[in-house]
This record gives sequence, C-alpha cells and structure tokens, in this order.
Amino acid sequence: MSSPQLQSHPFFNPSKTNPNLIFSKSPLFLPYFSTPIRNYNPKPNALSSSLQEFPPNALRRKTNPQCTVGFSLGVDLGSSRTGLALSKGFSVRPLTVLKLRGQKLELQLLDMAEREEVDEFIIGIPKSWDGKETPQSNKVRSIAGRLAVRAAERGWRVYLQDEHGTSSEAAYRMINLGLNKSARQKTSDAYAAVILLERYFAMSGEDIEIVLPKQIDLQEKLRKGTPLDIDFSPEEFVD
Repeated sequence: MSSPQLQSHPFFNPSKTNPNLIFSKSPLFLPYFSTPIRNYNPKPNALSSSLQEFPPNALRRKTNPQCTVGFSLGVDLGSSRTGLALSKGFSVRPLTVLKLRGQKLELQLLDMAEREEVDEFIIGIPKSWDGKETPQSNKVRSIAGRLAVRAAERGWRVYLQDEHGTSSEAAYRMINLGLNKSARQKTSDAYAAVILLERYFAMSGEDIEIVLPKQIDLQEKLRKGTPLDIDFSPEEFVD
C-alpha cells in the first residue's frame, strides 16, 4: 500500500438547525487518510446464506465492480454520543457526532441516510479480544433491531460489524493527523466510525451480520430491493 496522504474534507455541520448535534468547531475541516487496520486479523469465514441473499455493498462491489450501489453509513453507538462516518465508494470520511438517544437518535439516523443517499447502515457491535460479545452488545442489538424495521420500510439494510479496537485505532489516527486534544475529544466517535467502515471494506463485508426485521413483508421488501447483480459459487457460503 502506498504511503498515506493527508487530506482535508468538510465535517458535516447540522447543528445550525438541530442543537442536539455536536461537532468539531476547530478545525472546520476534518483531515483524514487511510491507514492499514492494525491488530485486526479475523479468520476468513464462509459466507452465510443471509449474506448471500442480502449482500452488503462492499461484497457486491468485490463480486461485481460494475454494480451500482448506494452509500454506507458507519455508526459507532455510545451511551451518550454516536459517531457517524460516510463512505461514498471506497472513500471514507468522518461525518458528525450525534448527542441523541432512543427514538430521536433513530429518526436522525434515518434522516441523515436519506440526505446522504445511504442504503445501508454498518453498526459497530462491541466484542472482546476473543470475539465474544459483551454486556453492551445486547443494547446495540436492541437499537439495531428497531432501526432495521424503520430502515426496511425504506428498502435499506442494517448490518453489524465487530468494532473491537476501533476506539484505540481512532485515537492513533487522530494523533497522527495532528488533531489537538480538544478536537480529538469532540470527534473521536466519528473517527471510530471511520475505522469501522474501513474494516468493513477491508473485509469486503464478509465479516458482518445482517439484522433482519421479523416482519415477513419487510423481509420481502428488502429482498425485492436487492439487485441480483452478483453470483456466488456454492463453496462460498454455508447455511
């Protein structure tokens, strides 16, 4: 991989219309660059039948580079702050940090997805170093489940991606970018979401789990909204 180059991109500033959103005022432009994902070497898994039926954008791009897909929204859920990152193609950038909870958070996520032409949510799920879920994992699954229902009504998908180590990787990234302590505190959650999305694309979406609504009609809506532009050989997935 070539050496990373420092770039600057706008940091989305919706707080002008919504005081519940927090963002970095300094710098006005958040720099970012891509670096190798450190300390994350999951074992390759066979694709599940659910991923075969509802493939994420990263997997579709890998299988068919010519396919047309929407954008991906990375979501780093916290107890009081939620970091967001946006991927348009393979370019990932920090988006914003929301200071919302419950239904207000879910509605804001849907609104931002609509605004940014997103068709999938990549939500980080807490896991320990050995891959086991933590007490916080159940809370994330609960939020993801509710969001999946609302998202499916719009034809959008929700996935869970292991977020182990993303916070420390984000801290390392921000220090290398030269962000001061104040800027790091304000934007750390958004950068954790960046790392989450980079991990997702690095694994071509093969290490994630789809969150399906229980309603059959919503599953069918997602099924109809998934273009059949990829082909899996039998050995690539397991039931």
